[in-house]
Amino acid sequence: MANEQKDIRTLAKRYDKLQTLMQYVNKEALMKEHQKQDSKKASGVDKVTKEEYGQDLEGNINRLLERMKTFSYQPQPVKRVYIPKPGSETKRPLGIPAYEDKLAQGCMAYVLNEIYETKFLDCSYGFREQRSAHMAIEAINNHIMRNKVNYILEVDIKGFFDNLDQTWLIKFLEHHIEDKNFMRYIVRFLKSGVMSGMERTESDKGTPQGGLISPVLANVYLHYVLDLWFRHIKDDFKGEMYLVRYADDFIILCQHESEANQCNQMLKERLAKFNLEINEEKTRVIPFGRFKGNGDKFDFLGFEFHNGKTNKGTFRTEIITSRKKLKSKRAVVKSWIKEHMDDPLPETMSSLNRKMEGHYNYYGINGNLSSLIKFANYVKHTLYKAFNRRSQRKSMSYEVFYRIWNHYMKNPRIKKDIWKWQRV
Repeated sequence: MANEQKDIRTLAKRYDKLQTLMQYVNKEALMKEHQKQDSKKASGVDKVTKEEYGQDLEGNINRLLERMKTFSYQPQPVKRVYIPKPGSETKRPLGIPAYEDKLAQGCMAYVLNEIYETKFLDCSYGFREQRSAHMAIEAINNHIMRNKVNYILEVDIKGFFDNLDQTWLIKFLEHHIEDKNFMRYIVRFLKSGVMSGMERTESDKGTPQGGLISPVLANVYLHYVLDLWFRHIKDDFKGEMYLVRYADDFIILCQHESEANQCNQMLKERLAKFNLEINEEKTRVIPFGRFKGNGDKFDFLGFEFHNGKTNKGTFRTEIITSRKKLKSKRAVVKSWIKEHMDDPLPETMSSLNRKMEGHYNYYGINGNLSSLIKFANYVKHTLYKAFNRRSQRKSMSYEVFYRIWNHYMKNPRIKKDIWKWQRV
């Protein structure tokens, strides 16, 4: 696989258009994709699990390859289920592809990622190799601290993954892919439809829900619609302008308010050309930066950005856990504690510690320790109350609970350094 990776990237750098890409959707690649699958994931409309598929893995993959070669392979509709939104009574749709479709999509997504890693711009951070949400947050902080940033254009696209124009997407892909068979299966995945209960809905727009191929297809779409466009138009403005994008979440950092408003209008027209629409209620230009006093605040990727000060009184971007996200996280952990109160105590505490570690891994950035501590205290208080509500058990003293908590739970701590450039 390492040689294939080098091969695809080398070819992508050397040639403007690539052919014979289906050769990378082979037995070895499909086998490896099978090993990557999570056995705990729910099954799609085929009702096939990883364990069941693996009982005759070689035979199943050989038959899949034969069908792909003869073009008799047809992706099945994505199974749509609805799961509760944390801290809300509403539910959000979740797509579950059939098992073989996961394998084929995974291999094709790998090929696309290898091709487009040579094409994507530095302003894009989502679903890319060796890039992360923390790098996007760090980039925003660096722009605000180092460059002439006084305004933030905060943008929200209405239902991007559901409304992406498939015809435009195919045109974009054809800029660099000349393998008609590879493109044929891309189209089949896009058109595979959605199964909700017993009703099948055709999918003439958007990307496959829950599909392994959706993130890279979304990145390709916005690479052309947004990233390349912004690189072209930003030089027409007198002031400095910067774009930071993570999947379909992005902000534009501007020097001048008038140019931020002008860019916003141009962006509406640009997105409309590709059948996308801005959510007006969630899109705004806000004052932010070292010359804006208290300024305003904005959210990005679960973090809340404020104008702040260091202990010496100099300007610093203050980045903390978003209040909206914190409320959601509290609701999730409260529900989880309630559901697991009858589990053995060591199992409950160990599982809870892993969940808290995941929270610290994501939100544990410079300057956010206070938010981590407050969240940990909330969880501690909620768990203590839950222990003492359990029926037919003697009330637990706080001293005993405190010893249990300290035995299993690690303290909140900073895990990601986004201030490293300030110490150079």
